[in-house]
Amino acid sequence: MAIMANSHFRFKQFTVHQEHASFRITTDSVLLGAWAELKEVRRILDIGTGTGILALMAAQRSDAYIVAIEPDRNSFMQAGLNIAGSPWHDRINLRNTTAQDYISDDGLLFDTIITNPPFFNDSLLNPDPGKASTRHSITLTHRELLESSLRLMSPAGTLQTVLPVNEAESFMNMASTAGLSCSRRLTVKPTPMLPPARILMSLGFGKRACEEETIVIEKGGRHDYSDEYKSLTKDFYLKF
Repeated sequence: MAIMANSHFRFKQFTVHQEHASFRITTDSVLLGAWAELKEVRRILDIGTGTGILALMAAQRSDAYIVAIEPDRNSFMQAGLNIAGSPWHDRINLRNTTAQDYISDDGLLFDTIITNPPFFNDSLLNPDPGKASTRHSITLTHRELLESSLRLMSPAGTLQTVLPVNEAESFMNMASTAGLSCSRRLTVKPTPMLPPARILMSLGFGKRACEEETIVIEKGGRHDYSDEYKSLTKDFYLKF
């Protein structure tokens, strides 16, 4: 959904510079960072951190140790500056690597994996190579994301992510065959009259009942945000 196009974006407790990142902050990342279940989580892995936004939001919302991985060199450097300038730089470990290659330094698994992954499997590629690899699953397919998560996630852990509706349904079906089921699901509608655009999901091992909710971002005109959206993101956005 909406891309935040400014060279930097100020949140209540931190600032994200994004002029050198391959892809800028989107509403999707902010929604996921605010919605993800982080209660009593001690170790978090952020796959494809980009600007560092999800790692920073997770740090604000928890006391967890966080590893953020980013294969794109420009984005890695940008995330490093953002993390270094934050109040939580001492517990976010940034690594310039892919999910496929990453191995935990201490061999321990993660309680939560959080990721705003490449979205599209079969659509026309962006002509910008950096944006193409960020938006399209050419360097991290959905199957590779799932396989990496299964390798790095603890038995009681969760994989928390966001995808467009069609891709989300396919991903949940793929996850189901690997023994994961959905415990939380948030359907996102841009406005009351438009169809759903995104699905946020929390996946874990074993069978479980799925808590399903729907959120509308703008209830009326442009920037007329719904009460539910304001409540979810109020700890981050200055305007709320």
